[in-house]
Amino acid sequence: MKYAIVEHSGRQYLAQEGSLIEVDRMPLEVGKPIVFKDVLLVSDGKKVEVGAPFVKGASVKGKVQGHPKGKKITVFKYKPKQRYRRTQGHRQLLTHIAIESVGLPAAPKAAATKKAETKSTSSTSKPAAKKKAGDKSKSTASKAAASSNKSASTSTKKSVSKPKAEKKD
Repeated sequence: MKYAIVEHSGRQYLAQEGSLIEVDRMPLEVGKPIVFKDVLLVSDGKKVEVGAPFVKGASVKGKVQGHPKGKKITVFKYKPKQRYRRTQGHRQLLTHIAIESVGLPAAPKAAATKKAETKSTSSTSKPAAKKKAGDKSKSTASKAAASSNKSASTSTKKSVSKPKAEKKD
């Protein structure tokens, strides 16, 4: 069974193929497709892949089924001995999404071959090593100039002490 943990509007939802999830109201029409790309975890039943923070290449596809209201909640405020009582109701606006498919990331074998190709091309470039050797000589020269600037700046920042006034008896 394929499933995924999806993040949407600061909350996490368990999305299984063929299931229905309830999220906060989204401005989409009924029947419109939706794709969640913020996938935190993906499983195909055998292998589980956890993202850091998201799984690259994974996506969850679904369709908007409807826009119902949630269960009614009663909010009651009360302060004893003050004759203060307030009652208020609330029904959260929701969107039902039917999960159609859980898209797993691409095979890691293809990514491994790409990494091997980039390593082989970067190891053959020798001019970069020559530049680094030249940079070392510049860095020692700049260090010497910086140290001379420090000594010059410390010599100009000498504090001048004022002579203390002598007491007359």
